[in-house]
Amino acid sequence: MAEFDTIRSTGAVGGRSVAIDEGLRAHMNKVYGTMSIGMVITALAAWAISALSVTTDPTGATLALGDGRFLTGFGAALYTSPLRWVVMFLPLVMLFLGMGTLLRRGSAQAVALGFFVFAAVMGVSISWIFLVFTGFSIVQTFLVTAVAFAGLSLWGYTTKRDISGWGAFLIMGVIGLLVASIVNIFLQSEMMMFAISGIGVLIFAGLTAYDTQNIKTTYIAHAHHGDTEWLEKSAIVGALNLYLDFINMFMFLLQFMGGRE
Repeated sequence: MAEFDTIRSTGAVGGRSVAIDEGLRAHMNKVYGTMSIGMVITALAAWAISALSVTTDPTGATLALGDGRFLTGFGAALYTSPLRWVVMFLPLVMLFLGMGTLLRRGSAQAVALGFFVFAAVMGVSISWIFLVFTGFSIVQTFLVTAVAFAGLSLWGYTTKRDISGWGAFLIMGVIGLLVASIVNIFLQSEMMMFAISGIGVLIFAGLTAYDTQNIKTTYIAHAHHGDTEWLEKSAIVGALNLYLDFINMFMFLLQFMGGRE
């Protein structure tokens, strides 16, 4: 009888483990799917805004870019007027204030909508890359980033090594990068920009692996409690974290690989 109880208990645990494994795969698919939608929204927003900002017709143009292209009135307002500071820092404000409030008070659907709006605003904020870099180099850098991101995320998901200790160090690095980047807006130092970009690639490469493992371990910890609402929000937060890792790694790599117009 005792042996039968042991077998029945083991079977129940095994069945629960299988259910958690299946749930984890579905959770990760949702994370990557949501992130991919955000990336598409960002790319479309960036391209659309840049298309509205540049023309080859000098009639009515406000500023020549020097390569047969001119800024439209919309482009001049977006990139050369004080509005550019709003466009530059709005994603940060949304990230630290808006998303935090949504996570505390909003439903999973509201958090998802907030993420997609954030992705569109990010597209507007980085649309300037189409004015500075060639389309070929942007696509090339994107593909390199995608391959690197996939490898790092896969390693973070499959490794048996606990890399949770990386978190504090990497977050400190992000804060340092943010401060240095703001300072360099005024210094305009190319050497400092390349140093920031090199360090930035390493930091966000590490964050890609760290965030992937964190999404996995967090899901497993909470799946045992059946907290469905929290898990739905968690998938969107995970998508946001990986989205930010990808975008930042792409932007920093573009400084090295991007061919300028």
